[in-house]
Amino acid sequence: MQSTIHAEALAGGFAEPATQSARAFRSVMEAMARPGVVQDIAGAMPPAPLSPAAGAVILTLCDTDTPLYLAGEADCEAVRAWVAFHTGAPFSDPSHCMFAIGKWGALTPRTDYPVGTSEYPDRSATLIVELDRFAETGTVLRGPGIKETAALSLPETAAFEANHALFPLGLDFIFTSDDRLAALPRSTEICTPRGVTGVL
Repeated sequence: MQSTIHAEALAGGFAEPATQSARAFRSVMEAMARPGVVQDIAGAMPPAPLSPAAGAVILTLCDTDTPLYLAGEADCEAVRAWVAFHTGAPFSDPSHCMFAIGKWGALTPRTDYPVGTSEYPDRSATLIVELDRFAETGTVLRGPGIKETAALSLPETAAFEANHALFPLGLDFIFTSDDRLAALPRSTEICTPRGVTGVL
């Protein structure tokens, strides 16, 4: 068992780090700049239960200076070994993390995560939310990076409404599934009536 985990930890990173990390970084930045627009991201093959998209996001954003919280089933020995080998990111509890990853239900309570301060609003957490699937339909979005409106199938609406109300403080969200991602920065306004959800 230990040898299998060790082998998984060594494998699954970017085969061509310079090229693939640059492409993955561009995908993440495009997703953050254009909320609701689904982006392709590839190059990583992390151990289960992480998706390839989630693995690529971790390889792109995490390093020795970015505490990471693993929530729910993501907190397993195989994932810890893979993250440690490929990024060196220290593991943290929710209150001290810069990034957190897991299923929506496991990333609770969301009040535990840092939302920044009035002096340093950037000192907040980004939650990488693993979904079974998502699409550019459902919850209506407005805000920076959106020409008029956009739409994205979110796991719920109330939590994102409450998060936006904290702006310029608040959490940022990256949604991952298979080899795709989308993002919802704290600056994005949720326009769909509360209780309406998209396709999961």
